[in-house]
Amino acid sequence: MDNSNQSITDKFALCMRTLRQILAEIGPKSPLQSGLKGLLRILTENLGYRRAFLAIYDQESSTLKIGLTHSLSKTVEASYTPGQGIVGQVFESGRAIVVPRMKDHPEFLNKAFGRPPEELSSMAFISVPVVNPSPFQEDEVLGTLSIDVAAQPLDILESHLQFLEVVAGLIANKVARLQEELALQRQLLSQGLGVGAESLDLQLPNIVATSKSMRMVLQQVAQVAPSKATALIRGESGTGKELLAEAIHAASPRAGKPLVKLNCAALPSELIESELFGHEKGAFTGAIASKRGLFEQADLGSLFLDEIGELSLEAQAKVLRAIQEKEVQPIGSEKTVKVDVRLICATHQPLEDLILQSKFREDLYYRINVFPVFLPPLRERREDVLPLAEHFLLSFAKEYAKRIRRISTPAIDLLTQYHWPGNVRELRNCVERAVLICDDEVVRSYHLPPTLQTAESSATDVSLSFGEAVANFERELLVDALKKANGNMLQAARELRVSYRIVNYKVKKYRIDPKKFVTSGRRRRTGQPNV
Repeated sequence: MDNSNQSITDKFALCMRTLRQILAEIGPKSPLQSGLKGLLRILTENLGYRRAFLAIYDQESSTLKIGLTHSLSKTVEASYTPGQGIVGQVFESGRAIVVPRMKDHPEFLNKAFGRPPEELSSMAFISVPVVNPSPFQEDEVLGTLSIDVAAQPLDILESHLQFLEVVAGLIANKVARLQEELALQRQLLSQGLGVGAESLDLQLPNIVATSKSMRMVLQQVAQVAPSKATALIRGESGTGKELLAEAIHAASPRAGKPLVKLNCAALPSELIESELFGHEKGAFTGAIASKRGLFEQADLGSLFLDEIGELSLEAQAKVLRAIQEKEVQPIGSEKTVKVDVRLICATHQPLEDLILQSKFREDLYYRINVFPVFLPPLRERREDVLPLAEHFLLSFAKEYAKRIRRISTPAIDLLTQYHWPGNVRELRNCVERAVLICDDEVVRSYHLPPTLQTAESSATDVSLSFGEAVANFERELLVDALKKANGNMLQAARELRVSYRIVNYKVKKYRIDPKKFVTSGRRRRTGQPNV
């Protein structure tokens, strides 16, 4: 192999290694801001860039603001109007621009980094748009990804540009989320509800949140967790109220202290008070020894009262006293015990209706409703269904030692179309069942519970003939193989171990469009970046 071929091979390997590092850095569970900052760091360290930065469009001020940067020099706060400078032109036109030498371009603005004259003479600048593709409307330009690199021949700079376009496509979804959350942060600050930038990177490994409504919930968690305020989590059964209570405790200064939990609906009313406040020996029949209540056990930590609407009025009065006076009195004792407890409550019931029915104390309601957090049902956040299903799939596949890799496209359709009355709990049970009965590497539609099946998907419609049922199954296998092969019918034929002619015939027979399964990156002309 000659030197030129070796050089191309080495540069290609560098690009692939960089892409792998980037994908690991911005994975689905990685914190938002630190993941994107890590991406900029990887670009500068691996590819020799002087600096890299993201400028994100602020819809309120109609300007581009530098959101994240990785640079050896100090960054000065700067903004660009659409069309202003190179960054503004890239955003307005949606097309990338290469500046071979900064000082030679009349539109180049040295606003953010105060580059010295020697840098302007020796450095090139590349800026590419970060575009959020939409199947229903015109693609939205979210901002720009820009880098400073040593001046080089134009063909080499063009290859850098091609590589950056690939990276910009990878991070579009993350940048869209960051744009929304920065806007939310400004809104909260304008309302006097300060939330620091670190809250955007609140790490909650057990909570999967992709939808906008759940990201709003996590913002509220980040807001209330550092305080001592009582939080009231409201939502339907199965939405994950206990998990959210754990998140609030874990993100609070009390994280090192105990989180004590009680489901108020799980115990009869006559035992609730003893459980919460404790009792002395002989206080009642069966009290053969003294017992510390949950308030005492949670001292300096947090107490989670699930289904607080189930408490008796007498127990409610004592809980109210414990909150107000910060002390409890065990049953049968004349002494009070001081406690320092952060209370987190949850309910699926409308407490306001219980107040009108005289089943819940109004004064306690105002004490626990200091910071309400509403968990939306799963049917109102369908964007979370697939990430949650994949999370449970990986978890149960590991637990049951199964080699299951993914969920088929028809099965995904069933999951996303179902209304989930049992919310996340029902989805979890559904995926666990599918993992148990699946003997393949793919969970298919017939592995899902009957409640999710339609007559068409399960091929059990009484009007279907044997041939129609087989056709449904064939179509599912074809769609799954084409998706895996990115729409490449030859590769799909190899996957199915049949000839290309058969796949081509079946695709036409079932009116399947292979182009639907080509990812956006494969549709565009690609080249190996000569970096």
